[in-house]
Amino acid sequence: MTSLRVVVADDAVLLREGLVRLLTESGHTVVAAVGDGPSLVEAVVEHRPDVAIVDVRMPPSHTDEGLRAAVEARRQVPGTPILVLSQYVEVSYADDLLADRAGAVGYLLKDRVSEVADFLDGMQRVATGATVLDPEVVGQLLVRRRRDDPLRSLTPREREVLGLMAEGRSNTAIARKLVVTDGAVEKHVKNIFTKLDLPPDDEQHRRVLAVLTYLQS
Repeated sequence: MTSLRVVVADDAVLLREGLVRLLTESGHTVVAAVGDGPSLVEAVVEHRPDVAIVDVRMPPSHTDEGLRAAVEARRQVPGTPILVLSQYVEVSYADDLLADRAGAVGYLLKDRVSEVADFLDGMQRVATGATVLDPEVVGQLLVRRRRDDPLRSLTPREREVLGLMAEGRSNTAIARKLVVTDGAVEKHVKNIFTKLDLPPDDEQHRRVLAVLTYLQS
């Protein structure tokens, strides 16, 4: 696991300090720990972290200030990896985070992060440019699927594989979930890239673009 420089933004002191301790004990460096949106933006601009972990609801209104600040932080420092850790799904701002199609975005629900190792793994993958989304977030984003569906050429199995990719699963994890071989998953992934007209490029970049097409379709 690569050591990362992290900004933590959560207005709940106990949760914020708990994250700081967890990250520090896991070998990461917390360069800033803040409790409101403007401070998050300032910390990202100042420190240029490897990843920022952000709660959705922060002062003053405790609605969506954290997400709005995350969007603003990525506007000021393009490509900043953002991992949203929240009790809620705010679909409109999740869309905003995904809109630049740059990847490096995660959105996990707090009550779904039952294993520390899973959380740390998701953070690592976001820091390296992946898109990691909780299944509930994926489901709500897909509710607004357009009629002109760019995924219409995919088989049901390919859609299933792409849905698991959207959750941030690796090919090996997808194979375990579907009880198939790694080779079968690799074949499905290649077919998805071809059908979505994603030419040969960096593998991670194509996965991000495929997932974003899936979520925005």
